[in-house]
Amino acid sequence: MRDVIVIGGGCYGTFYAGQLAKAKQRGRAEYRSVVVVDRDPACRARAELGDAPDRRFVTRDWSAYFADVLGGAAHPQAGEPQDFVVPSPLMPHLMFEWVLTRARERWPDRAIQVTPVPGSLGTPYDRAAPDGTRYVSFADWICPTHCIEPAICPAIGGRRTWEMGDAVRDLTARLRASGEPVFGPALFVCRHHVFGVGTFSVDAVLAGDAIVKTAGGSGEPAAVLVGTISSCHGALNLLRIGAVDPERA
Repeated sequence: MRDVIVIGGGCYGTFYAGQLAKAKQRGRAEYRSVVVVDRDPACRARAELGDAPDRRFVTRDWSAYFADVLGGAAHPQAGEPQDFVVPSPLMPHLMFEWVLTRARERWPDRAIQVTPVPGSLGTPYDRAAPDGTRYVSFADWICPTHCIEPAICPAIGGRRTWEMGDAVRDLTARLRASGEPVFGPALFVCRHHVFGVGTFSVDAVLAGDAIVKTAGGSGEPAAVLVGTISSCHGALNLLRIGAVDPERA
């Protein structure tokens, strides 16, 4: 890893930043710095952990921070260390908000909308939020805190037979087969990295933005299924890109 961006300096962010420090001390992780982003300059993580040569705090709104950091990011060269994001389990769908904002900046004269994700994933938990985000989960029980989603599910004591990425890709294929001009899916997959800390790479976010760019490249109406997921849970959105207006073009 190069830089590890921890979103939020509350109870979750404090735990994750602390675990990363322990992992580095014990030789289980190597990184340049941990960056904790929170709007509160006196957040819990700063109070309990404090600054360190390889830890710093950024007092900013999350969306504004990612607009600056991701806007100038580039794919790493082969073999180079990557930057990673550590999301909070209760955070908004920030990476989708970023690719949505990028789409609106890229095509200011086209209709860019967020619409409900159609179809069924077959998950026990499936709810739509007022902002159009669809929250899905294979768990119909309360998961253990900081679960790393191992092959043997600790909640049921049996083998985990599901994988959210497969379910989302299957749904995308079915929508495409039904005639929907759906690209993707663009998935930001949070996996256990070390000592109970889950991450997804900044490179995956850039790849998702590239899928959106490709989807709108023809000028025809298109949609991209975007998800922030783990093996068991997910937040999904459908980003719709309207056709190019011939007169404006």
